[in-house]
Amino acid sequence: MTEEPRVIPITEAPSYPGEPEPDKLAEALAFLRRRITGDYEVDEFGYDAELTDKVLLELIRPIYHRWFRVETSGVANVPADSGALVVCNHSGTLPVDALMMQVATHDEVGRPLRLLGADLVYQLPLLGHLSRKSGHTLACREDADRLLRKGELVGVFPEGFKGVGKPFAERYKLQRFGRGGFVASAIRAGVPIVPTAIVGAEEIYPKVGDLKTLARLLGLPYLPITPLFPWLGPLGLVPLPSKWMIEYGEPIRTDEYEPSAADDPMLVFNLTDHVREVVQQMLNELRLRRGHAFF
Repeated sequence: MTEEPRVIPITEAPSYPGEPEPDKLAEALAFLRRRITGDYEVDEFGYDAELTDKVLLELIRPIYHRWFRVETSGVANVPADSGALVVCNHSGTLPVDALMMQVATHDEVGRPLRLLGADLVYQLPLLGHLSRKSGHTLACREDADRLLRKGELVGVFPEGFKGVGKPFAERYKLQRFGRGGFVASAIRAGVPIVPTAIVGAEEIYPKVGDLKTLARLLGLPYLPITPLFPWLGPLGLVPLPSKWMIEYGEPIRTDEYEPSAADDPMLVFNLTDHVREVVQQMLNELRLRRGHAFF
């Protein structure tokens, strides 16, 4: 007696390696349709939330999870639905820490981080455009104040290029925190400052030298020499797989001051110095907790 062939219901249809799942395929097609027809939203700063979450962050999440193995702590210190200023240390020769910070805040905290970037970022056509799309904006008083008053979570790296471009011998030693403009913005908006420490970025491109003359010719703040770059060419741009830790500290309140206090240079200086000391202490403790840089 021959056995009749079994008809496989659609719900049991086999899938094949590499074949997209129906739900994901439909979602991807819907995404592409919205992009083509222009049926998506950007805010007044150019931030495209859908593109950031579905594409830009998806590209760097594997680096966050598998290459740097980032661990976060202190997430509860970040306000869940109100404005705040996240103040971080800056390092790593290239500002990879800004990207990892954006993934951490989006995925672990559950909020987009609106980073304030240097002028140089927006002088480069493609990079400036992508920065705007991913929620970054120019590090100026007007943009910072507007974002904070809208209740956004704003991120700033007060050390600027002096922090990200410092030599490896000065790793985890905070540079000067500018003139305190970020503190003045927080006071004017009455939002808390969340001191944040990032350990791990210092080891990805150990800067042992600087091609200063060539950097000036190219209009760059520095052109680093590392153990791998420029000796290995493009391969020297692959970051070393250091172990990262990000910690959000206890918020420092500013709502006890009147908005006019933002014009008091001594108050702003003292509060700026206090935030810097807190971040430095957090860095010291987090570095000890991490242990070896690559394990």
